[in-house]
Amino acid sequence: MTDEAAQRKRLEAGLDAIGLALSPTQVDTLFAYLTLLRKWNSVYNLTAIRHPDEMLTHHLLDSLAAVPALADAARVASVPDAARGRVLDVGSGGGMPGMPLAIACPDVSVLMVDIVQKKTAFLTQCRAQLRLTNAAAHWGPVEKIEDAAGYAVITSRAFAELTDFVNLSGHLVAPGGRLLAMKGVYPQAEIDRMAAAGLMETWQVEAVTKLNVPELDAERHIVAISRR
Repeated sequence: MTDEAAQRKRLEAGLDAIGLALSPTQVDTLFAYLTLLRKWNSVYNLTAIRHPDEMLTHHLLDSLAAVPALADAARVASVPDAARGRVLDVGSGGGMPGMPLAIACPDVSVLMVDIVQKKTAFLTQCRAQLRLTNAAAHWGPVEKIEDAAGYAVITSRAFAELTDFVNLSGHLVAPGGRLLAMKGVYPQAEIDRMAAAGLMETWQVEAVTKLNVPELDAERHIVAISRR
C-alpha cells in the first residue's frame, strides 16, 4: 500500500526546496499524474522503477528540478514568436520531464515524443484525464518530425548520448533556441565525443549546470547546447 498523504507532503516539501511555487490545483495534478504513472506501469511496464517512493524521487522530483531552467529557456525573448514557449521532450517515456513541465507551466506548450506506442498512448491518456491542453504526445522517431516554427527548447532525459541527441533533433531547434539535455554525472566524455564527431563546428556547449534534486543522493546536471 502507498501512503499517499506522506507522498504528497514529500512532494510539497520537494517543490519548496526547488523553489517552484505552484497552486494547490497544480500540486493535485502532479500527484494525480504520479498515481496514473504508478497504475499504468503495473500493466504496461512504462519504467523499470516500480517502488512508489522511488517514482517520486527518481522521476517526479528529478524532472521538477529541471523545470525552472526549461521554462526560462522556453520563454527567452531571442527566440522567434512562433517558437517561444514551445518545448519538445525527446524520448519522453512515461512523460519526464515533459508532463511535470506542462503541469507546472501552463504558458509552455510541450510535445512529448517517443518511439514506443504504449508510452505515447499513456501520455495521451494523461493529457485527457488531467485536462492538460498545453501537452501532447507524438509516436515516432524525432528525426522524421518536420516543424517549420521549431522549438525554443528541445530536452531529453536519459534519451541518448549528446552526439545522437544533437544529430537526431537539432534540426528542430528554432533560431536562438537551445538543446537542454538532462544527465547524471558531469558528462565530460560525451562532450569530448561531440567534439570528436565534428559537432563543435556548428554547435557549442554553453553551460553544464548542476541540479539539486530533493531527496536524491546522486549527481544531476543539465547541459545547454546551442548553434554557433
